Amino acid sequence: MSDSLPPPQFTANTVPLSVWKRPVRRTRLVWIAAVICAVWTSGLLGVYVGARIEKQNAPDAFHNSPVPVVLGKPRTGAFEQRLDVAAVTTALRPSVVSVSTDVRDSGQTGQGVGTGIVLTNDGQILTNAHVVAGATQVRVRLAGEGNPRIAKVLATDPGHDLALLAVGATGLIPATLADPANVRVGDEVLAIGYALDLDGEASVTLGIVSALGRTIRIDAGALDGLIQTDAAISSGNSGGPLVNAAGEVVGINTAVARSDATNTATSIGFSISMEQAIPEIAVLRSQASGTHRNEGYIGIGLSERTDGGEGAVVASVIAGLPADNAGIVELDVIVAIDGQQIDGGAGVIAAVRGHQPGEQISVVVERGGSKRTYLVDVIERPTEVG
Repeated sequence: MSDSLPPPQFTANTVPLSVWKRPVRRTRLVWIAAVICAVWTSGLLGVYVGARIEKQNAPDAFHNSPVPVVLGKPRTGAFEQRLDVAAVTTALRPSVVSVSTDVRDSGQTGQGVGTGIVLTNDGQILTNAHVVAGATQVRVRLAGEGNPRIAKVLATDPGHDLALLAVGATGLIPATLADPANVRVGDEVLAIGYALDLDGEASVTLGIVSALGRTIRIDAGALDGLIQTDAAISSGNSGGPLVNAAGEVVGINTAVARSDATNTATSIGFSISMEQAIPEIAVLRSQASGTHRNEGYIGIGLSERTDGGEGAVVASVIAGLPADNAGIVELDVIVAIDGQQIDGGAGVIAAVRGHQPGEQISVVVERGGSKRTYLVDVIERPTEVG
């Protein structure tokens, strides 16, 4: 008799118990070893990822860039050819980023999305202030990258709806900002941005410059010098570029007119012009370096005209403040400030806020059918005014 057993024979659906027991014990040992290896590997991966994040979030990764922005050259005539959508889009994509936020308000949490523009090759980005308002964390996803980077808000100016961000990155491709005089009514333009947070790359829409020098009211006051465009702008486009045929950024997309019970709005979007944005970038950088930001104030309340005329009605004057001291009274209609025509209350707010305390402005008012000019000192806007 042989001292060895013949090899077991297996048939379909039968596994002898005596043969199955040892492989089960081995399999358990293999699984235990695999789990230990996985935990160990995950620990190392966590340390690695944590180190990367820590390095990315290090203070020197979020510096206020000294690199100047790239400015376009002035032009003297209209563009000779129509805007090449594919070529301009290809050129601008590396300079357009997605901005996502975690927001907490009144105990509720949520997420937001917008768009940003690369200003410098060392990670400085421009977007709208309302895109990052109330954010507990801001992330930026650069072109060509699948994962977002943590970003730091260096400075914000809700009154001009602009914010400066920084990410820990180098070798970026900055956008070219158009010469402020280079935009004209009728120019073809593209709006590029992460509309509605749709999957994939940024959306591109084509339109024209419909008007210049528009003024609108926002929660923080008013925006003036805006570009009006019929290029489609949607939620998520905020902070993205409005681009001309030369591939230069002529505006920062910021708002869209919406229909209400009494008005119908179709294809009316607004962008912050380079005339407003370029000097504001310098102010934001200064603010990021610790300089206190001052905004102008003269001590009046305003209401809109209801008779179809231009200008803004002085609804109230605070005693002892500059407007009162200069001689402006209730029911005066402000029609110009420093030679610039005023179309409504938003224009007054924007014009005054743009001046520094200690400066003096010329205010033209209509009273009793005649115009009068007053020189009004500007003081710092009180915090409680908002």
